[in-house]
Amino acid sequence: MSRVCVFFAEGFEEVEALTVVDLLRRAQIKTDMVSISGELFVTGRSGITVKTDVLYDKAAPESADMLVLPGGMPGVRYLGECGPLKELLSRFHAEGKELAAICAAPMVFGKLGIVRGKRAAIYPGMEGELIGAEAVVSEEVVRDGNVTTSRGAGTAIPFALSLIETLSGKEAAENVKKGIVFRQSDVLY
Repeated sequence: MSRVCVFFAEGFEEVEALTVVDLLRRAQIKTDMVSISGELFVTGRSGITVKTDVLYDKAAPESADMLVLPGGMPGVRYLGECGPLKELLSRFHAEGKELAAICAAPMVFGKLGIVRGKRAAIYPGMEGELIGAEAVVSEEVVRDGNVTTSRGAGTAIPFALSLIETLSGKEAAENVKKGIVFRQSDVLY
């Protein structure tokens, strides 16, 4: 069974983080909500407090199959300032292991050189943060090699479904999509 770590910092975007956790768990993918804040309870950008599963230093994230960064400010800034997480992201990248980020969080990948030479998405207007990448604005979710990126809260469901497909296959993603009665629009706003 695959294992995913989704990282939570104060000011995380609730829709992006919890949609990913919920849909991956529906697909029977072990998904740990990992706090980098030193407390299990972490409050999102909209004031919603979530009890995470485990603190970073107890999570053993190095054994995960995929690492996921949700957006939201100032959460993304805190993710990008977390030394152990930055080192882990760089190690995963060097080893070709799965990485994913949504909304403003791909800027962490940009600063670490993870998206250099790749196609990537980010929150509209932040394309300059994708250092060395080809910024894609016409797609909700962009997968290039071992890196998946997406644009914002409105793309959280397609983003999560893409992660399911990557880890468990198209059929698993289709089953979750059907189970939540999701019909993807052809219109990108």
